[in-house]
Amino acid sequence: MLLATFKLCAGSSYRHMRNMKGLRQQAVMAIGQELNRRALGGPTPSTWINQVRRRSSLLGSRLEETLYSDQELAYLQQGEEAMQKALGILSNQEGWKKESQQDNGDKVMSKVVPDVGKVFRLEVVVDQPMEMLYEELVERMEAMGEWNPSVKEIKVLQKIGKDTFITHELAAEAAGNLVGPRDFVSVRCAKRRGSTCVLAGMATDFGNMPEQKGVIRAEHGPTCMVLHPLAGSPSKTKLTWLLSIDLKGWLPKSIINQVLSQTQVDFANHLRKRLESRPVCEARC
Repeated sequence: MLLATFKLCAGSSYRHMRNMKGLRQQAVMAIGQELNRRALGGPTPSTWINQVRRRSSLLGSRLEETLYSDQELAYLQQGEEAMQKALGILSNQEGWKKESQQDNGDKVMSKVVPDVGKVFRLEVVVDQPMEMLYEELVERMEAMGEWNPSVKEIKVLQKIGKDTFITHELAAEAAGNLVGPRDFVSVRCAKRRGSTCVLAGMATDFGNMPEQKGVIRAEHGPTCMVLHPLAGSPSKTKLTWLLSIDLKGWLPKSIINQVLSQTQVDFANHLRKRLESRPVCEARC
């Protein structure tokens, strides 16, 4: 199957065949099917992860009439890969260790994943409907710097299709300036399937955003946020955030672990304050 997939993709790369819409579509669908087949394994995923993984394959879904460039297809594939890997990590319930738990129930856990490194998992319940969180985290992504002190700025550099973005994020200094300014260039993929929403991402290259002077280029990924209504309380939202970051530079692991764990706790608190400052009807009107 893998050999056939590469042959089909190779065929679509020849100039005289690039305008053959059917072949391009078959190549994209084949990549999507192969990605799904090779997604990370583990124990049987919970219901909501299973639902997203079964139906999330962007590359295998129906394409829009406009064909994407080779680079855009690569970004689409990268976003899908990030989502599959991140959901695969979340679906494996073994090996998680508690880093911290707040009085309000917010919990941060961590584990070491082969070929990825140490990842952090935040689980919180927000007393707001999922639609408000989706709008704030996805549709108003560029406004995050207004309410999250850990982020100075987020810009969408390119949008590909309906739910894939290339972003540049400039992070603030942390740990009393022990961690200097970092920036990230990432591909992000947002999915909505039924009552579940997923925003996944990972580091990527983007020619129009080279490294900035005085800022260390760090890397995300695979990472994701999963949103779904709390069982029995649809007006509340369960948020799970998988965080995987390579901050680069010469930093002790103890400082890195402390910074990343605290970043997740602070994020949840700032997100609540942001949502509480918005009228509920604003997300629905």
